[in-house]
Amino acid sequence: MKTIIKLYVPLLLSGLALISGCTKDFEKINTDPVSVGQEQYNPNYLLSTAQLNYTGSIDFAYETWRGNLIYASTMMQGMSSVISYWAGDKYMLNEGYTAAYWEKAYPDQVKYAADLVEFTRGKAQYNNVHQMGRIWKALIFQRLTDLYGDIPYFDAGKGYYTGNLYPKYDSQQAIYTDLLKEVDEAGNALVAGGDVVTGDLVYAGDVNKWKRFANSLILRLAMRLTKADATLAQTYINKAVGKTMTSDADNALFKHDANGGRVTQNRAAQVLLGDGGQENYYTRWSSTFINYLKTNNDPRLSKVAVTRLYLTDASKTQNPAFVTTASVQKGMPNGKDLSGIAGRDVRQDASYTDFTDYSSPNPGMIKRDGNTIILTYAETELLWAEAAQRYSIGGAAATHYNAGVTAAMTYLSQYDPGMAVSAADAAAYLASHPYVAANGLEMIATQYWAHTITMLDFYETWSNWRRTGFPILTPVVYPNTNTGGSIPRRFPYPLAEGVSNAANYNAAAAAVPGGDKLVGKVWWDK
Repeated sequence: MKTIIKLYVPLLLSGLALISGCTKDFEKINTDPVSVGQEQYNPNYLLSTAQLNYTGSIDFAYETWRGNLIYASTMMQGMSSVISYWAGDKYMLNEGYTAAYWEKAYPDQVKYAADLVEFTRGKAQYNNVHQMGRIWKALIFQRLTDLYGDIPYFDAGKGYYTGNLYPKYDSQQAIYTDLLKEVDEAGNALVAGGDVVTGDLVYAGDVNKWKRFANSLILRLAMRLTKADATLAQTYINKAVGKTMTSDADNALFKHDANGGRVTQNRAAQVLLGDGGQENYYTRWSSTFINYLKTNNDPRLSKVAVTRLYLTDASKTQNPAFVTTASVQKGMPNGKDLSGIAGRDVRQDASYTDFTDYSSPNPGMIKRDGNTIILTYAETELLWAEAAQRYSIGGAAATHYNAGVTAAMTYLSQYDPGMAVSAADAAAYLASHPYVAANGLEMIATQYWAHTITMLDFYETWSNWRRTGFPILTPVVYPNTNTGGSIPRRFPYPLAEGVSNAANYNAAAAAVPGGDKLVGKVWWDK
């Protein structure tokens, strides 16, 4: 027995010494050398992902197809379609389509932006990417709340950090107040010469461009409140004076890559090229949009519109001899179908000759590796024109109007060099269509409508139209619309929210002015 003890005591002591030594370096020894922990993780990847997903879901342009194109583009009479499932063209409710943006934005955009902001909070080595994350998060949430109204905001995307998996719906008023604060603070906190941001796929980490982008976003956020809270609007408009975009070179663009397949291709291009259906042949520019350009002899017409792009409805091969001549461009009327019923079937409409004669977007606008246009100098200048007209802030309305209209024409080269409108042609247009203060607000809003249509950002077209009421659009006439024949004002909440977040959903739905319907209204829509 004594022998056994004599043998084991040294072993026990050596074991204790070994355990003691292991404890001191336990974490180091037991860390996988090829794994990535918080210390090694680069948050720049989160910014890249949030930016890519803002241009549309990697799930074959899921919400771009349904929300931006099927609904917003046709309701705003930028585009027209006779495809039966294009519900927005006839003000029909497809609850799966109106829910699409919500269902994709929260997991694909909000999650990454919120994670970026929370992960980098208080870490000086990540100051610039943190501030860019705050700005991008605000960009995401502006569109979300503009589409639906009151939404989960303050607690959204933070489940990992807070454990709250059932976020409450915050009022749009509170959301907008915080968005303005966030973008203002973040823009001011960006530091030239600070941490280098390698994950920025929009401005390549250029802090000065980000500052101008932030202030242009502040202007857009503030102008959305002109009828809901003019005092708050003017406070932040004043903050942005002299700090916004200064030329087309400041435009926020996302350049796509066709080599990555569906994941990295341009979202609108995927749909309009007919990847999922016959959008290439049966979806066209609306007659409202084309007639506006044609009536005003607008030089954009021969740049954005072409006829005979596809020669047969069975072909998705573009005709290289498409026609850009302005005089032959013809938009397709909204509210038509292929039913064979008189008054409804587009083939019985007076405008119809052949589908190939209706105008399509210029191929330069729908390239798989083309740009998604996010926010532009032209938008900013038109908003400054309105701020000057409404509040006498920021300079002369006519000066900003002229700059905005000019940029809305010259920026088209950022789609394709062949689409360039010269500054001389823009000047000639303005000489024939001078700014008139008496109907200045209508002129500004109508130009904003036309410009955002050419950006293919129909979400923004719809939001600014709801706020301003311009241009005055004639609703389509079609049987059994979901709105009684009026143009929709918002997207209803997803039905799935009534199951997964029932208490919060029920309270929010009950509070929507006009009801949780297409005809309900968001807070700023007065």
